Amino acid sequence: MSKVENLQKIIEAFGPHLHDAPYGGWRADRVIDKVVPTHCPYCGVQCGMNLLVENNHVVGFEPRYDFPVNEGRLCPKGVTAYLQVHHPDRLLHPLIKRNGMFERASWDEALNLVVSKFRELQTRHGKDSIGVYSGSSLTTEKTYLMGKFARAGLGTRYIDYNGRLCMVSAAAANNKAFGIDRAANPWDDIPLAEVLLIAGSNCAETFPVLNKFLWQQRDNGGSWIIVDPRETPTARQGDLHLQLKPGTDVALANGMLHVLIEENLIDQNFISARTNDWEETRVSVARYTPQVAAEIAGVPAEKIVQAALLYGRAKTSMVLHARGIEHHSHGVNNVLSYINLVLATGNIGAPGRGYGTITGQGNGQGGREHGQKADQLPGQRSILNPEHRKYVCEVWGLPEEELPQAGVSVVEMFQKMQEGEIRGLLSICNNVMVSLPDTNEVRRSLEGLDFYVCIDFFMSEGSRYADVVLPGSTWSEDEGVTANGEGRVLKINKAAEPPGEARADWWIIQEIARRMGREKYFEFDSPRAIFDEMRVASRGGNADYYGITWEKIEKNNGIFWPCPTEDHPGTPRLFEDRFYHPDGKAKFHAVEYAPPQETPDEEYPLILTSGRVVYQYLSGNQTRRIGFLVEQCPEPYVEIHPETAMKLKVNDGERVRVVSRRGDGIFPALIVRTIRPDTIFIPYHWGEELAVNQLTNPALDPVSKIPEFKACAARIEKIHSRQLPILGEKRKGASRSEFR
Repeated sequence: MSKVENLQKIIEAFGPHLHDAPYGGWRADRVIDKVVPTHCPYCGVQCGMNLLVENNHVVGFEPRYDFPVNEGRLCPKGVTAYLQVHHPDRLLHPLIKRNGMFERASWDEALNLVVSKFRELQTRHGKDSIGVYSGSSLTTEKTYLMGKFARAGLGTRYIDYNGRLCMVSAAAANNKAFGIDRAANPWDDIPLAEVLLIAGSNCAETFPVLNKFLWQQRDNGGSWIIVDPRETPTARQGDLHLQLKPGTDVALANGMLHVLIEENLIDQNFISARTNDWEETRVSVARYTPQVAAEIAGVPAEKIVQAALLYGRAKTSMVLHARGIEHHSHGVNNVLSYINLVLATGNIGAPGRGYGTITGQGNGQGGREHGQKADQLPGQRSILNPEHRKYVCEVWGLPEEELPQAGVSVVEMFQKMQEGEIRGLLSICNNVMVSLPDTNEVRRSLEGLDFYVCIDFFMSEGSRYADVVLPGSTWSEDEGVTANGEGRVLKINKAAEPPGEARADWWIIQEIARRMGREKYFEFDSPRAIFDEMRVASRGGNADYYGITWEKIEKNNGIFWPCPTEDHPGTPRLFEDRFYHPDGKAKFHAVEYAPPQETPDEEYPLILTSGRVVYQYLSGNQTRRIGFLVEQCPEPYVEIHPETAMKLKVNDGERVRVVSRRGDGIFPALIVRTIRPDTIFIPYHWGEELAVNQLTNPALDPVSKIPEFKACAARIEKIHSRQLPILGEKRKGASRSEFR
């Protein structure tokens, strides 16, 4: 059983502990051996940076001005990223849990235990009794390897990745509308647009360096329409803010499309020549007058009209969106409703005319391309397609009958753990006890496992439940490629060897496969060898990497896929001539508004939504160990509108209990005018009793299977606590301009 019995002792031994100094401390007499150009390990912008290396230790960084995306700029996380490499919390040896405590073990002992347990479970309960849960902050070579390991190594159908919690609503909608899953435009198209419609994305905090392109657009005289329940820093910079109720995007977008049709601001020639299914969509939005949309979304009708006219009258425009519209039980329909605006106006496939998802994780794009999704094979191929299965099996040398069928999403995998169908789990590059919804149920799933093995370089809240923890590598200790949010494939360069007995992640996976007798499928001697096979496996697929080489990437500061041949320059802008459906046309989708799975009622009168802050990243397993970042935002808080706070008699900084149907947590109140009175907001980067995902709803989108992180019913209760708020008078974690 995978339980945490000595939590405080585990935290004392493995952290998170705060640390701010590079290896050897702050010194002015360092002699730098080499400067390694690479990219940031955090968000999908993938900023270029140079790492400074002294005696095989990463001791600092320098700006990298040659990379065109960031041109030397870095956000607070990027500036401090190198401090994680030699952090005192690094896992340096394999660990086996004995009597509730992790004890040092040799690689042979740990790996032999893993293999013996996996063999035992699969012998007793079948191949599918082992699940694999991977991540999108890995290099693309590793994500490819994880998909191959699950299917050709373990023979299990149960593999998924943590992009299931991020971008899959966008991926599914992109495939439905365009026939391919990738941003349509490079980011340097953004300044060419007269109008930007940014939905559910607080770029200023979550993708700060992307703001370079947004402000260039403003300098060119452009305008922004921001759709967000909160008046975020991005919304305050915009020209028009549509402050909708969480989960009502379909009504809002349909209302805008209704106005575009009424005002004859659609591009009928484009619709006729390059799209299908317009008529059904036109009929469906006839019901969404601005007044109807306003009543549903909570946005004044005149603002909906104003937004539609601003967007529709522009000669060039782009729609950008992120998790705010995707983390919903109707996330796919939310995305499709905004794509309908793009297609109706013909604003796609040309400079300054386009559409894109702002990808959350560093390799969120590459991580969803090459086979670690539950239903996917390399090159964005479908595991359900016989021809796709045949091709990949030929590349792998795997008999077709041995290739498993599709699995299920990670949330459904955790349900199958409770049902006893999945008995063992291997996870890498994720933190399930922070990132998954309804963490109390996640805990029960982990505790019911027969065996759990985790690969990581820090002990996360999730890996505390593991029976074996294997020390892996940080991004600077290996090489490979990632694909940033615009579809540009980049090269990550190795700066140093992993410390202690830590090993490269791909070596660990291959060693497990070798000891399980599946070595003939895993004879890679380097990440380059994995990449070269992945190129062939992706050939002819939507995400075609065949024409991309490491040398070509470095020569050109990245290559946009698809790139089918080595003499092909790559494809920065999609859809200039055709879309990726067989007939070359895009598809409209008539989508109807449906409310979130939970709506406020008398017992739970508020809408709880969650999101990020600029100083933390995803589950916080990396950033909550860096003192500077923690000092800026040390703990989560709950944003409450002053009207709501007055009704509840809650004071700023006072700790309150937030309760949903799944759990409760205690957070300091941050009284701000920048949120709707019917909505509260909690950032999600913390675990244990500070995790907002104790409260969130695991309801899934029926297509993408993404959880509904962004809307659930909640209430706030007064408590009597003598604990002083950490936020205090400094009001850490929020901008001063919010308190006006």
